[in-house]
Amino acid sequence: MALATRIVTVLIGPDPASRLDKALGDAVPEDEALSRSRLARLIAEGAVAVNGVVVTDLRARVSQDDSVTITVHDAIQTDTAPEAIALSIVHEDEDLIVIDKPAGMVVHPAPGSPGGTLVNALLHHFGGKLSGIGGEKRPGIVHRIDKDTSGLLVVAKSDRAHHGLAAQFADHSIEREYIALCHGVPDAGDPRLNGVRGVNFELGGILKITTQLARHKTDRQRQAVLFQGGRHAVTRVRVDEALGPVARVSCRLETGRTHQIRVHMTHVGHALLGDPVYGGSRRISDKLVGADLARALNGFSRQALHAARLGFVHPVTGDEMEFIADLPADMDALIQALRAARL
Repeated sequence: MALATRIVTVLIGPDPASRLDKALGDAVPEDEALSRSRLARLIAEGAVAVNGVVVTDLRARVSQDDSVTITVHDAIQTDTAPEAIALSIVHEDEDLIVIDKPAGMVVHPAPGSPGGTLVNALLHHFGGKLSGIGGEKRPGIVHRIDKDTSGLLVVAKSDRAHHGLAAQFADHSIEREYIALCHGVPDAGDPRLNGVRGVNFELGGILKITTQLARHKTDRQRQAVLFQGGRHAVTRVRVDEALGPVARVSCRLETGRTHQIRVHMTHVGHALLGDPVYGGSRRISDKLVGADLARALNGFSRQALHAARLGFVHPVTGDEMEFIADLPADMDALIQALRAARL
């Protein structure tokens, strides 16, 4: 086993817990794999700094907008192998690369997915050279999208880019917009929707969903909506097109929590088409769209979610960067079929 050092930077959200270890337990993203007990050890070891000052007291108080950096030394297996997997490269320079990830590809190796991941493909593309901050299993990875979500993802090639991008994700300055297909059409005039806690509408009919999110108490693979504790989460949803029993919507993330769009859309009664975890047993009737189209819609085998736009400040040059990825063929085909059915 070897050791890899990574820096985790988080921004403390509203109404933090009364002590540092608990506040970090709420604020640190789940995919960093830092349990509350490990966070407590890191604090005691002097690996945690609040606003640049090392803090070793678990009971220290923190406030909203405090910046916390955590230096983590991970024991890693040095067995992540480069694999010759084709990549759709949207942009590449000396410090970073932007990928249009296909649905079905896992971002980094994990139990159950030791190979065939984006990291394996990137190691082959770069001859093994990526930012080392994330460790052997996750070199260069500063954020991720779910296996069955398609679209844009930025990866750091250099450590300086890794630090700069991680800081932008921590302070929520990254622009991220997703296109989704959901059950039903969110409507500001719907009295049911207006009665859902955490929902309000902004100018232009933008649906704003504001909750806390945390891991589900009984199902560790799911996230749950809370209104006390957990992590602050805000999603804004715009209806782009009503397609009978389905709507094409654009979802803009103010925060980026695990499964955030999927959980929020289910919370407001408009689960994503094909979502195997949060979509439940919702089915579209043959009577609404015909048997063939209903079969295609009900048989869609992944959440209909695509990371379509990504914007950030280049962490080295300071340039404003924006990238757009076209819809994948499977989602586009459904949209075209729904449009044809309404003619």
